[in-house]
Amino acid sequence: MSSHQQTVHDQFDPQATAYLHSAVHAHGPDLQRARQLVEAALPRTGHALDVGCGAGHLSFALAPVLERVVALDASESMLATVQSAAIERGLATIGTRRAAAEALPFADAGFDLVASRYSAHHWTRLDAALAQMRRVVRPGGHALIIDLEAPEDALADTHLQAMELLRDRSHVRNRSHREWQALLAAAGFELIEHMRWPTRLEFADWVGRMRTPAQNVSMIRRMQTEAPAEVRDALAIEADGSFTVHTGLWWARAA
Repeated sequence: MSSHQQTVHDQFDPQATAYLHSAVHAHGPDLQRARQLVEAALPRTGHALDVGCGAGHLSFALAPVLERVVALDASESMLATVQSAAIERGLATIGTRRAAAEALPFADAGFDLVASRYSAHHWTRLDAALAQMRRVVRPGGHALIIDLEAPEDALADTHLQAMELLRDRSHVRNRSHREWQALLAAAGFELIEHMRWPTRLEFADWVGRMRTPAQNVSMIRRMQTEAPAEVRDALAIEADGSFTVHTGLWWARAA
């Protein structure tokens, strides 16, 4: 039986190019807001760490306004994709490093910003990862977290988490705003701003990007069609299985 780390590797390593070109990951108002926040709070000489960088979209958004961005991921293919895309885009300030989020290979207080986008829902030890992020950011530095936000309603949340796991066996869970507030505070971060945007997930692309097995796709569709009205309304489930969740952004300061 494989470990969760191996499962994550098996799920994402072959899909690096797909994530580079994924519309959900490559675009979004969260990226624009992230750059605005960083540009306003950090000097151009600032150094940032993008934890669980995936195909690098957050790194690409922040690199033009910072002196150095380190894109960190456990997937070799993702890092190769980031490196290649950064060269193509003329973003020489981006470097890459392979490591897990809960074991960051950096000295204390070496970054002005620690960030992560669409990655934390795969981390089994989120509290340990956030503690590591707090360790490597300087006092008074900032943390930026972007991820799909779990519904506060338990019924809708249960259905969403079940669909996510059927679609992607490396999924752990999405957290709600209240959960993120508590997690950040426990790690030593003071929350400054929280924003959220609706994010429509087109069903065929959503399952295709993860190469979800046909039997799991059928199970997700059955779950959607049999879901109670409250869930169908909360997730805006459409006839073809597409649905809408929210992307949350949390901007915090290191105490």
